[in-house]
Amino acid sequence: MTDDKTSAHGTAPQGGLPLLALGALGVVFGDIGTSPLYALKESFVGHHPLAVDPLHIYGVLSLIFWTMTLIVTAKYVFIVMRADNHGEGGSMALLSLITRRLGQTRWSGTIAMLGVLATALFYGDAIITPAISVLSAVEGLTVVNSGMTPWVLPIAIVILVGLFVMQKHGTARMGALFGPVMIVYFLVLAVLGAANLMRHPEIIGIINPIWAVRFFSLDPRLAFLALGSVVLAVTGAEALYADMGHFGRKAISLSWLYAAFPCLMLNYMGQGALLLDNPAAAANPFFLLAPDWARLPLVVLATLATIIASQAVISGAFSVTQQAVQLGFLPRLKITHTSAKAAGQIYVPAVNWALLIMVILLVLGFKSSSNLAAAYGIAVTGTMVITACMMGVLTFAVWRWPPLLAGTVTGLFLVIDGAYFLSNATKIPDGGWFPLCVAAAVFIALTTWSRGRIIMNHYLAEGSMELDLFIQSTAERIKRVPGTAIFLSSTTQGVPPAMLHNVKHNKILHTRNIILTVVTDGVPHLPLHGRAITQDFGHGFYRLTLRHGFMEGVDIPAALKAVQDCGGPFTVMETSYFLSRQTLIPSERPGMAIWREKLFAWMIRNAESPMAFFKLPVNRVVELGSQVEI
Repeated sequence: MTDDKTSAHGTAPQGGLPLLALGALGVVFGDIGTSPLYALKESFVGHHPLAVDPLHIYGVLSLIFWTMTLIVTAKYVFIVMRADNHGEGGSMALLSLITRRLGQTRWSGTIAMLGVLATALFYGDAIITPAISVLSAVEGLTVVNSGMTPWVLPIAIVILVGLFVMQKHGTARMGALFGPVMIVYFLVLAVLGAANLMRHPEIIGIINPIWAVRFFSLDPRLAFLALGSVVLAVTGAEALYADMGHFGRKAISLSWLYAAFPCLMLNYMGQGALLLDNPAAAANPFFLLAPDWARLPLVVLATLATIIASQAVISGAFSVTQQAVQLGFLPRLKITHTSAKAAGQIYVPAVNWALLIMVILLVLGFKSSSNLAAAYGIAVTGTMVITACMMGVLTFAVWRWPPLLAGTVTGLFLVIDGAYFLSNATKIPDGGWFPLCVAAAVFIALTTWSRGRIIMNHYLAEGSMELDLFIQSTAERIKRVPGTAIFLSSTTQGVPPAMLHNVKHNKILHTRNIILTVVTDGVPHLPLHGRAITQDFGHGFYRLTLRHGFMEGVDIPAALKAVQDCGGPFTVMETSYFLSRQTLIPSERPGMAIWREKLFAWMIRNAESPMAFFKLPVNRVVELGSQVEI
């Protein structure tokens, strides 16, 4: 474990603690902060409506309070966020942390699959969050004026299209507004809740878990089904862990314990007090909390908050994609850095437009936030269950807690998260199938690419030649030409195909020949020194390994400027880069199913060119192709 004071570079997130806490309030809690728009409403008017009476109101609010306390506060703030991978969090970072600490064990494959599955489920959540958040905010217009109902879908779609279109410009300018807007939003949540709470101060009694117990005693079936709506109050809890690297554990913890949590509970209790006076307000209790004159401004503020919540999820999708590419679970994709100062601000066009298309289809298909709520939750709770399982591995095998303590804590959270997951599983026929289908497609893509690379590298290694043997047979016989040739290789063994093809077809070698392999370490960032590892094989042959973290981009020409022990400095106009481009031919050889081999071949064809991905100079690159059966 590390604390907020250190990272891979020995530096903490930039800014003082108050400033970081403000930023965390704006970015990290956008998703969970917008849950009051729909969570309580869905409990009473959703697919499994409850009677709007005191027992059900108190029971649901008690479940919301204890869900936030146990899942967000106890699980994520006090335990999971301590599992930082050099300051970074999230499913991929946690997977890298566990595998690095444990090494190869009989459980390594299972742990890796859990991490990949959590990542796949995240993409399903990333599609639904913008749709339900923006749609629920715009639906507030119908509270202001019922004649606005036909305009809800068009306005929501325009907002969503604008949100995704602006991604290519980066979020630096908009990000400066996140904190102040969300401060106003959370203050409004608290004021509206407190104003209504004054009429029924006794509703504070929901913090007594006896109300949740009475709810389950009255009607166990409906109470169990209600968990599927109650969990909507903690959607976005995973963001506390995923965004830890941007703000630090202390800042996120402070924002949650002293700002977000109190404001959210005040609002929920205020909604409950409103329902005690006016059961018909269950149709949209959030907006009906406000007086008539304040409802239109509240719609505008809520819409801004949902845009911020959606922005955080979209940025998270970009970050997760970059990690998956660097860790070998996705092919190379075009990744654009939108800020010269903040390395974490990136834009992935393929992911952005895919998310936009899916979000628009989702809005047009489900048409209302209530219908979308049926699809929401299964991916979130699935991720929570996986995090609980991986937390068990951490406490037992990595942190080495006493077995009784580790088993008790892990078992408790597995029971809680499992109950919410099973409750949401009942919503699969009503829309929960959608995020599961998205997650299944992403899981197949991630595992196909990872497995395909292993198989391809195995077959390439079978046909490769040992470097020592290659040097002995060519060093004195092949004509040398001035300059440096850099041959990119996916492994640190043998001779890359591009070098063999160059000798076979061109019958020449350069004065200096370097076999270069880029290796991704299991940490998010590496210090600048010690990234390059060189081996001198004599006769002008070198093997160079460049290491980087899984959250860093790779710029090979820039990295080579720091390499001093590889036969001298590198001159741009005297250095040529040789790339191997494989054309894959699916076959009946042992490996993967034919359809997965065809999918892997398609992914290879559509991957970003190594030239662009590694920022190689266009006029200094030579590509040599070959065919590989897998």
